[in-house]
Amino acid sequence: MMGVSDSTVRRDLEILEEQGLIRRAHGGAVYVNDAAPGHRLAFADRQTTAAAEKKAVARSAAELIRPNATVIIDGGTTCFQVASALAGRRLSVVTNSVPIASLLSADVATEVTLIGGYVYPRTGVALGQMAEQQLDYLHAAQLVLSCAGLTEEGAFNSNQMMVEVERKMMGIADEVILVADHTKFGMRAVVKLCGLDELDVIVTDDGADERTRAWLDRLSARVLYAKIESER
Repeated sequence: MMGVSDSTVRRDLEILEEQGLIRRAHGGAVYVNDAAPGHRLAFADRQTTAAAEKKAVARSAAELIRPNATVIIDGGTTCFQVASALAGRRLSVVTNSVPIASLLSADVATEVTLIGGYVYPRTGVALGQMAEQQLDYLHAAQLVLSCAGLTEEGAFNSNQMMVEVERKMMGIADEVILVADHTKFGMRAVVKLCGLDELDVIVTDDGADERTRAWLDRLSARVLYAKIESER
């Protein structure tokens, strides 16, 4: 009806969601009636977007984390689900996410290092020069990374400061695992995070369409398709 492509609609919905005007749901979006100008969806609100897909991706990603390893976990709701799946395991976790640190620090089996800095209110992650400087002193076997969008051109995120910290994380990790549910494909955000050749593993869900799977399967990165389990 609008004379535009599916990917354009998906990008427009992503922008409207970031502006707090809609809540995205499976197959569409819902208008937020009481959204004030400049309002941003809270971390807890965004956890309901593609919830089943994120949990499926998280379960598969958690299986890749080696016992007793040092792992960096990026911020965001999908990474929070990965942290939930790892809770109780004997690991050393480095994160700049306040919600993830709070979740994992409740169990003595997991050692948590919280990176500090300016806390971005929308996601609860620490950003800025202070966070980057702290990462200079660290090393990890694996990194669980999130993004706002993924195309054949690369992975994208919505904040320059966020990308700078994530690039630093990538530089100190031996293996980079990107977690992204299928609603992220075909989306671009403001800032390019990395090229696809910089990723070692991509974990998504089995909702990815055939066209997306075609270019994913051509990548040098290992690609895993997690099965979405029914909530019933």
